[in-house]
Amino acid sequence: MQALLSLSRAIDRLNAFVGKYSIWLIFAATFISAANAIVRKAFDTSSNAFLEVQWYLFAWSFLIAAGYTLLHREHVRIDVLNSRLSKKAQVWIDIIGFAFFLTPLCITILVLSMPELIQKYQSAEMSGNPGGLIRWPVWAAIPVGITLLMLQGWSELIKRIAFLAGKGPDPMGKLVDKSAEEELMEALRAAEEAKKPATAAPH
Repeated sequence: MQALLSLSRAIDRLNAFVGKYSIWLIFAATFISAANAIVRKAFDTSSNAFLEVQWYLFAWSFLIAAGYTLLHREHVRIDVLNSRLSKKAQVWIDIIGFAFFLTPLCITILVLSMPELIQKYQSAEMSGNPGGLIRWPVWAAIPVGITLLMLQGWSELIKRIAFLAGKGPDPMGKLVDKSAEEELMEALRAAEEAKKPATAAPH
């Protein structure tokens, strides 16, 4: 069980890292959208490549962050009945969901998407729009994102089994990360503390 819990923690760290930095894809898409709008208004010109790269970035951002969302239990849930059940029953429902619904669905998507990705990579298929982009990079987001989601599902499954076996904490609580503002405030406080002179010991 300890080996499985170590694997679970490694998966959690992976998705936490990916989720933390996927926000930059949204920033890039927003920047490109704004730049494209300015160029179109100022110079009366535009490019389909600018338009397509925006949804490429958006596709990557929400697909690769799916595992991070599951890690923080932020996916839409129907809790009208689930919340009335005991903690043990809720955990069992999650175990069944991760093992018999999420995992087969992810495997099915991977099986269907990989041949499409390989075909588009080998053929170097381009967008049908004038000046559009090559297609395979956006298709690559599907297996990458689904793999991260499936791994996180396995991590959650391990945590729930460990909880039922009495070897892990309650996995149903909501995770709360420190915001960027909180991290900044802590860094500033630490810097201020470091500047303070050491208090002389009393004689």
